[in-house]
Order: sequence, then C-alpha cells, then structure tokens
Amino acid sequence: MLPATNLLLILCAVAFIAGYIDAIAGGGGLLTVPALLTAGLPPHLVLGTNKLAATFGSLTASVTYYRKRLFNPRYWRRSLLYTAIGALLGTLVVDQLSTALLEKLLPVLILLAAVYTLFNRIQPDDRLQLPIENRKLHWQQRLQGLTLGFYDGVAGPGAGAFWMVSSMALYKINLLLTSGVARTMNFISNGFSLVAFMALGHVNYLLGIAMGLCLMLGAFLGAHSAIRFGSKFIRPVFISVVIAIALRLAWQAWSNA
Repeated sequence: MLPATNLLLILCAVAFIAGYIDAIAGGGGLLTVPALLTAGLPPHLVLGTNKLAATFGSLTASVTYYRKRLFNPRYWRRSLLYTAIGALLGTLVVDQLSTALLEKLLPVLILLAAVYTLFNRIQPDDRLQLPIENRKLHWQQRLQGLTLGFYDGVAGPGAGAFWMVSSMALYKINLLLTSGVARTMNFISNGFSLVAFMALGHVNYLLGIAMGLCLMLGAFLGAHSAIRFGSKFIRPVFISVVIAIALRLAWQAWSNA
C-alpha cells in the first residue's frame, strides 16, 4: 500500500484533472469515485467524500459561468429549488432503492445522450437568448430539476451529461448556456446531497477538502477554457466524456451479469 502522503498526492492530482473535465462536460466523478475506492474507503464513505470534493469544484465552475453572464439564477430559480429537493430525497432514500436495473440502463441512456449531441444542430455561441418564460417552461424546469436532482442524490454518474442534453432539447440554448446551467445545478445537487451525507456521518473531511481544493483549481481552468474556446471545444470534450462514462458503466454493470 502507498504511504499516506503519496496516496493523498495521487488523489489530489486525480481531483485536479476531474475538476477540469467536469467544468467543461461533467463526468468528474468517473475519475474521483474509482480513485477513492482504490484508496480503500468503504462505498458509503466514498460517495459522501466525493460529494464534498465535487461541491468545491462545481461551486467554482458555476460562479465562473455566472460572472461571465452565462447563467441567470432568476430565470432558473424553479430548477434550482426542485434540484435541491430532488437531491435531498435521492440521498435519503438511496439505501432503500434497488439500483441493479438502473446500473444496466444508464450506459444506454448516456450513449443516447452522446449520439443526440453528435447529430443535434448546436446553436451558435453568440445566441445567448433564453426562451420566453411561460407555464409550460416552468413545469419543465420543475420536473427536470426534481428528476435529475433525485438521480444525482441516488447515484450521480452522468448527471452533468443529462443536464446538458436535456437543457439543449428542452430550451434550445447553446452549449455555453447549457454548460452554465449544468454546472450550477450540479453544485446545488452536490451541496444538498452533501448535507444529507454529513448528517449520516458518511464523509472523510480531510480527503474531501484536500481533493476539493484541487478540484476548484481544475474547475477554474476548465470553465475558462470552455468560455474562451466555445462550442468547438466543449462539444468534442463532452461527447468523449459521455462515451467514456457509458463504456465504464457498461463494463461495471454487465461484466458481472
């Protein structure tokens, strides 16, 4: 087994890379969760510690997008509220749910998300208009927030990908605005899920904070890269990440079937 200092350095390096990727396309947990499991933490402690670290990174990315006026909290207030509710509910009932079917369906759903993004007509980066608010849009935001927040509280892999694809489909907005929505909603679901994990005593604070600081740095650089280079940079990274997530989940779910 690696000495504690070396192990912490490796986990922090993984967290930095995860933060960079997560700020652009989501999927940082694809790196951090296996790393924490390899470090020997029990699964429930891995999930809670990963939420603590991920909250640092998603906060940094969401603030960056907000400062660049790529996220309007007033417009998305219903999504914010229902994502928080969903995340709390998902975390509190996670032990009561059978995830066997979900684990087998997830790779297929995530691959479909990649295919949709590959062939969907992307709005230009200079198209920053949001849809006009109406009753239908309000219900879309509530349902999307509750569903994806609940999923992130229960499991998490691919939550950012689902936010990006569903936001493009529902609201017809470009990838920069979509990234701002996905990163901010990830922060909300991570934060409220973390509160539940802390109440249950499932967090290693030393590892979570150390990895979180590295995630912050990676997220800061990743968000600025996405904003600077736009959809021509986000799109291939996003598609690559969701395919990698799908392949890993497929191998994990079906190899032992």
